This record gives sequence, C-alpha cells and structure tokens, in this order.
Amino acid sequence: MTDFTEIPVTDIRSNPFRLIGQEWMLITAGTLDAFNTMTASWGTVGHLWERDVAICYVRPQRHTYGFMERSGVYTLSFFDETWRSALEYCGSHSGRDVDKMAQTGLVPFATPGGAVGFRQARLILECRKVYAGDIAEAGFVERGVMEKVYPGRDFHRFYVGEITRALSR
Repeated sequence: MTDFTEIPVTDIRSNPFRLIGQEWMLITAGTLDAFNTMTASWGTVGHLWERDVAICYVRPQRHTYGFMERSGVYTLSFFDETWRSALEYCGSHSGRDVDKMAQTGLVPFATPGGAVGFRQARLILECRKVYAGDIAEAGFVERGVMEKVYPGRDFHRFYVGEITRALSR
C-alpha cells in the first residue's frame, strides 16, 4: 500500500458526477483470499447520519452481491482512463466464470481495514457497511424511470457505507 496516502475525504478534488457516472468505479467486497469486483456507474457520495458515506448499488443476480451481503466492508476504486478496458471487462464478465485479475492485470491488495483495493487505482474509498436496503417498485413516484431501468423488475440493493478511509495515489 506504499503507493497510497490516506487523505481526508474533504481533500478529494474529483467531481463526483464525473468520477462515478462517466469514469466509473469498481465495487469490491470480500477479503484478499475470496473477493469479487464489478464495475458500476451508479453511486452516491455525501454526508448522511452524521458521517461521510458512499452508497453503491448491486443487483441480486451479480456475483458481487453475495460478497457484499457477507462483508462488513467494501471499497470503491477509481482509475485513470488507461484502465477503461479493465473496467469494461469487469462489468461485462462474471467472477463466477472468469478470473478477472488474470484477464485485466489488476493487482489486488488488502486495505488497512481488511477490504480489497487495487494497486492501479488512483483513489480508493474504503467503506464500512452501515445500511442495506432494496429499491422497491412501490417507491417509484416517476414510474417511467422504473419502466426504463427495471423492465424485468430486477431491483438493486443499495449499501450505505461510512467512508473509513480515502486512499489517494
């Protein structure tokens, strides 16, 4: 982990809309011995319940879902554009079927809190899970959003994690 420096979350200068929605991230849960990662372009960072949080969304059919359910910690890892193809691969292939690390060249390491980050990341948010909830059909005020994003009614579970560390390269 020597390539990373712990910084206060208030020192993160990246635009969160670009960081998550355009540059994407890897959601990773588990331990170095057994983990899975997936690409995501949906997420939230902010302040909730008197703490700095990151919220991520995982559909139940994703392999990462089981790891998120079993893990008390997870990471959100952000990369520069040279790693776009690795993120595309991790988003379009299941860890049930392939070794994503072997295929992408990503090198995992254990973060100080026992989660999994990647040496090539430029920013890692280490999070301690504090809440999990399911998006529900009944909650949609704007039904068109649900019809467009969830035509199969395969709603995401969302995880609110307190950001325990921000690691910057």
